Formats: sequence, structure tokens, C-alpha cells
Amino acid sequence: MSTAKRSRNALRSNGSMATCRLCRGCYPAAQFIDGNGPRHLVCVRCAVEQGYLAAEDVPDFYDDRTAMARMSLFARRYGSLFWLVSCWSLWALLFQGIELWTTLTLVGLLAATLVVPLLFFLRTAKFKAQLRQLTP
Repeated sequence: MSTAKRSRNALRSNGSMATCRLCRGCYPAAQFIDGNGPRHLVCVRCAVEQGYLAAEDVPDFYDDRTAMARMSLFARRYGSLFWLVSCWSLWALLFQGIELWTTLTLVGLLAATLVVPLLFFLRTAKFKAQLRQLTP
């Protein structure tokens, strides 16, 4: 009865992404279901939650466990860059006036600045392999 056809009307005339009526999330046109009335401008996730579609009808639907695993994978990938930028900001704001801590934290941050990008690029293949495993 319900199909997983994608909405052709999800993209507005100016080419920007449409907003789901239920969750207010902005998604590309491929993430919207086709329909009128209550099914108009509803994303795939909300359609499954509201019962408009079965989860088996949606090939690119992420269940909660897969979504959390993907979020954890991205957090592990980009977390070190976040902490590096945060630590440089803290050093610039707090540690510049303290004699001993300025030198120690500067040396540690310089070492981290050299190591983190190197590890980031060396782990790219592993990240892509793990992401491929978590993609339906």
C-alpha cells in the first residue's frame, strides 16, 4: 500500500533543501517520501516513525543502533581535531600569562599539532572501511 517513492516536490524552486513538516530537519530530496496530505514533505525517518512506510521499504534507512555507531565513528575521526583547536584556544586565552605553564603547554600543543594531522590522514582508509560497513 505504501511505497518508498521519493518526492519530486521536496526541492524548492531555488534549489535549497526542503524541511520536514514533522521533525523540522533539512534534507535533500532523496530523503523525502512521495504523497499528498499527511505524507507531503515528510522525511523518511519520520515516515517510518509515523507508520507511513515500513522500515523494510526504505533501503537507506538507518536504525538507531546504526545511527549511533556512525555518530561514534565520526566523533572518533574528528574529535582529535576539535580538541586540538580547543586546546590552542585555551592556551591563547589562559596560559599566556603563566611562565612555566606557557612553555610546557606550548611544547605539548606543538607536538600535538604535528602528530594529529598525520594520524588523521593515516587512519583515512580504516575510517572509510568502517563507514562502508555501517552504510546500508
